[in-house]
Amino acid sequence: MHHIAVDIGASSGRLVHAQLLDGHIQLKELHRFKNEFHHVNNHFCWDVHYLMDEILKGLAIAKQHGIVSCTLGIDTWAIDYALIAQNGELLQPVIAYRDHRTDHTMSSVLQQMDGPTIYQKTGIQFLPFNTLFQLYEENKDILAQTASILLVPDYINYRLTGRITAEITNASTTQLLNIATREYDEELLQILGLSRTHFPPLIEPGTVIGPLSMDAFPTYDLPTCTVIAVASHDTASAVLGTPASTDNWAYLSSGTWSLIGIETKQPIVTTQTLEENYTNEYGAAHTYRFLKNVMGLWIIQEVQRLLPTAYTFEELVEKAKKVPPLQQYINLNDSRFINPDNMIEELQAYCLETKQHIPNTEGELAAAVYYNLAIIIAHHLEQIVEIVGHSIDVLHIVGGGAHNDFLNQCIATFSQKTVVTGPTEATAIGNLLVQLIHVGTVESIEAGRALVRRSFPHKVFTPLPCNQQQLFSAFLHATTFIESEG
Repeated sequence: MHHIAVDIGASSGRLVHAQLLDGHIQLKELHRFKNEFHHVNNHFCWDVHYLMDEILKGLAIAKQHGIVSCTLGIDTWAIDYALIAQNGELLQPVIAYRDHRTDHTMSSVLQQMDGPTIYQKTGIQFLPFNTLFQLYEENKDILAQTASILLVPDYINYRLTGRITAEITNASTTQLLNIATREYDEELLQILGLSRTHFPPLIEPGTVIGPLSMDAFPTYDLPTCTVIAVASHDTASAVLGTPASTDNWAYLSSGTWSLIGIETKQPIVTTQTLEENYTNEYGAAHTYRFLKNVMGLWIIQEVQRLLPTAYTFEELVEKAKKVPPLQQYINLNDSRFINPDNMIEELQAYCLETKQHIPNTEGELAAAVYYNLAIIIAHHLEQIVEIVGHSIDVLHIVGGGAHNDFLNQCIATFSQKTVVTGPTEATAIGNLLVQLIHVGTVESIEAGRALVRRSFPHKVFTPLPCNQQQLFSAFLHATTFIESEG
């Protein structure tokens, strides 16, 4: 039986084919394409028409490879949405979360409902680009014409099948779902001037959405596809694809963002988690992803893009290794790093303002990003242990960042935890596991994770000797100070 995952992140997308052979998952990438936002009508916007075309190209390639029927699942980033008119058409381009329209919106919303009340209702962290704040800033004339509000993977599912639904793991990121009822909160919708009818019915991962509408795409020779709702928030799929085998484990989904947390059966909503801005996003099988958003490899991607000489990430790592460690403390979670005009100048300005060594060379810039990212991750891992009240034995790092041995060794040393890296394709794998569980090939999430452990290689990083840890512990305290000042 054939299964295809469409996995689209903030910088690229791909279609990945899977079969179960000899007790192992066999993956093959069918099609890969770039993804980026563009400046349209004074906003940064995603080109969802382009994404649809690339998905259809990938499915046509699958047909050329002899795949005549398959299941199909879509996952993307969270938060951003499409506004759909009564006639089913897109009312405006999909505005990207890194757009600046919500830079100062949070304070306006909090004047109408205070932060502790919103957090008690939703359990979701406060980020300036959450859907709650984006919709508050939305053009009211366009909202008045809106029949349905669809998050990006739900919009793609709608275009593929003609059926309007909302997969719940992604919907939970909007900061609009009530964590007690697992439904949209009416009081929050009132603040936005919206009603429950603007949002589709919520469905769980594993729900069949419907068949691919072949007639809608007559110019493509496509396989027969059954579209299944997977854990459509890419982090939810990545956590599902994490090959954990113990009880006391944490995950780091390391990519454009660094998302560090644990999987729980119940949300954790306390005064401390509110103050520290932790979130409780929904996972597959009624689990919760208790996690912290950390600005991730987006920063080094921007640094690489702006350097006058073209370097690969591997070359930047080698340059970073030659730089004395930890020459400055940078709170990479500061909102100034979400989408500055120039990331290099923003990093340098931060160091100038805080009277620290200013990184100038390629190696110094890369070292500043990698060391501080590792510090912040280690800090939050320590904080999670404090919040949950039990030890964490292993940190599983999945996603593209699992390739970065230098960064992952720093994380192991700073946190004094065993780090296990891989698979890099955890998001696509988690997407595919929902499909395999749906068709009955895999019995459960636990069985799926055992299958992942058998099927994909991993690396283990152990902390460096304790004398270095004594030095690094000071930097954790410095990070805490900077975060409180930031």
